[in-house]
Amino acid sequence: MRTYRYAVIGGGGIGSAAAYWLSRRAGDDVICLEQWALGHPWGASEDHSRIIRLGYHSTAYTALTRDAYAAWREVEAEAGVALVHTTGMVNLARPGTEGAEILDAYVAAMDAHGIGHERLDADEVMHRWPQFSLEEDVAGLYQPDGGILDIRRAGAVHVALARARGATVLADAGVTRIRPVAGGVELDTAAGVVRAERVVLCAGAWTSGLLRGLGVDWPIRHTQEQVTYYATPNVRAFAPDRFPIWLWHGDEEYYGFPVYGELATKAAQDLGGPEVTVSERSWEADPERVERVARFAESILPGYAGPELYTRACLYDMPPDRDFIVDRLPSEPRIAVCIGAGHAAKFAGLLGRVLAELTVDGGTAFPIEAFRADRPALTDPGFVPGYRLGGAAPVT
Repeated sequence: MRTYRYAVIGGGGIGSAAAYWLSRRAGDDVICLEQWALGHPWGASEDHSRIIRLGYHSTAYTALTRDAYAAWREVEAEAGVALVHTTGMVNLARPGTEGAEILDAYVAAMDAHGIGHERLDADEVMHRWPQFSLEEDVAGLYQPDGGILDIRRAGAVHVALARARGATVLADAGVTRIRPVAGGVELDTAAGVVRAERVVLCAGAWTSGLLRGLGVDWPIRHTQEQVTYYATPNVRAFAPDRFPIWLWHGDEEYYGFPVYGELATKAAQDLGGPEVTVSERSWEADPERVERVARFAESILPGYAGPELYTRACLYDMPPDRDFIVDRLPSEPRIAVCIGAGHAAKFAGLLGRVLAELTVDGGTAFPIEAFRADRPALTDPGFVPGYRLGGAAPVT
């Protein structure tokens, strides 16, 4: 039996960050357990890029975004590896739609925290970025601090820095059972039994199954989503120094990146995939969605798409309100848990720090009240789900 003060279950974006921040407090008394190879393609932290931004649809998030950037800057400085690449970001919607209401919510949340932004009409958007072809009634919102987080490098950097402080990070060590015992918690793993005084659980879509073994059955919805890299022939037009991150808020929501990580653009539809269970998910691409995203992207960005280079699938793990869960388990406070709701990568470095503070200190000064484990979305059977970020109407 291996014995440590702190054990982290999950070595993805959030788990690797938790291991790093715990190693700053406890050195070699930390272990991180990953069920597959480090950097594997089956979780939520694969791929080159994730969107990062200061502006968000809610003050619950904008209260944390500056600290999220600061957490990335800290590990960038320590490792000497760039992780955040600023490109700017444009949100787009048509007036009078729910998408326009989401843009208004962004503005209100950013104003509440003094985050810089500009509202642009369609002509102004196309003047700054001639790559766009927008109808005249489209409204834009520009955030200069938005950009790309290299999530794959971020996880690798956190692992390297944690190991440098003595932490153990094990691949192929999937946890099959969490067992509270006198004086700590025992974990049955593929690498043998591990005992720890306290545990951080952040295993993405696999978190729910481990929680059920503890008698905790939160209503977490899993969907299989995908992103596609398109081999655009217009590489220079969509290079990061010429083109921003973009998000479209309409009846369906789409988002895309400039050329980064591959010689291709990248785009996807938020919540475009089917509901699945972890055991029945498929890693095969849905060709209809590949084509749907390409059609939409070409409708506002002629020349943005191209032949499909490849498509990656991932799983979203979403509470009914689509908000994070970041808390100690009310029934077992020796276990801290984080569920990222399909949009946590940009916050992963900060969430790792918060989880370390919850685990070591029993609390944190960061404002995470909205993400409590005992909120109505998780405890009220009558809570009406709504999975769209910033959306007014529930999604069923």
